[in-house]
Amino acid sequence: MERTWRPRRPVDVVATLAAHQRGPGDPAFQLDARGRVWRTCRPGGDAATVCVTAGRGEVTATAWGPGAAAALDAVPQWLGDADDPGDFRPRHPVLADAFRRFPGTVVGRTGLAIEALVPAVLEQKVTSTEAYRGWLRLLRRFGEPAPGPAPDRMRVVPPSDVWARIPSWEYHRAGVGPQRSRTIVTAGRHVARLEEISGLATDDADRRLRAVPGIGVWTSAEVRQRVLGDADAVSVGDYGLPHVVAYALTGERRGTDELMLELLEPYRGHRHRACLLLMRAGPLPPRRGPRAPVRDFRSM
Repeated sequence: MERTWRPRRPVDVVATLAAHQRGPGDPAFQLDARGRVWRTCRPGGDAATVCVTAGRGEVTATAWGPGAAAALDAVPQWLGDADDPGDFRPRHPVLADAFRRFPGTVVGRTGLAIEALVPAVLEQKVTSTEAYRGWLRLLRRFGEPAPGPAPDRMRVVPPSDVWARIPSWEYHRAGVGPQRSRTIVTAGRHVARLEEISGLATDDADRRLRAVPGIGVWTSAEVRQRVLGDADAVSVGDYGLPHVVAYALTGERRGTDELMLELLEPYRGHRHRACLLLMRAGPLPPRRGPRAPVRDFRSM
């Protein structure tokens, strides 16, 4: 199935959809040599592969699998059709310049809660390498082959209820520690309630997410950014984001959550949008400290 969509405003297709990529080897997300984005998903619970291509003023999406029609219906939302940056007024010169240089930076929404929640939990308090490795191994073990002519080894995320039935030793083999695996299993037991957040206001969605043991402020924000397209959800507790914001807006090399929130306050309603722009275009702080060690929980 194929569909063409003409966005109302400039959209950077690759940058917008890249929010859903979990590392360069993500089995559910690939960018090919022709600049096409391949993504697998389960809209309505049915597997689909979607290939999204940007053209001159339009976007073409092709989909395969039983969930193809639902996925094609969702592509405009993925690409920020519901996003409204109209009252975003960047004051700081660095932010204003980024907004001017990257007008296609929008916040999309998927409505797919579990597909955003599981990798967010995997990324809690570990290095990106550890999180991406766990995601890769779990999808290869419990996902299904992507429908259609997808790039090699692409997989569709498991159905929502499967996450709750994965045994603890399989999480361990994937390098996922017990605290994170318990959070995923618990979330999997409350799938229906969590999937409902796509229709809730962001504050209500935040409360429902954080009612699950193991889901805190950072994880809730990461999920709401992707599922609801929440342009104001700040990832408080992130390892690197406060430093990026502080360095771009003040020149300070070390930042804290408190300083980050203070600097972003003038952009309330668009604080996540401001962070996206700074991550993309703002000056990044120099890396001077030692890298965090990559642990392997399978040896513990």
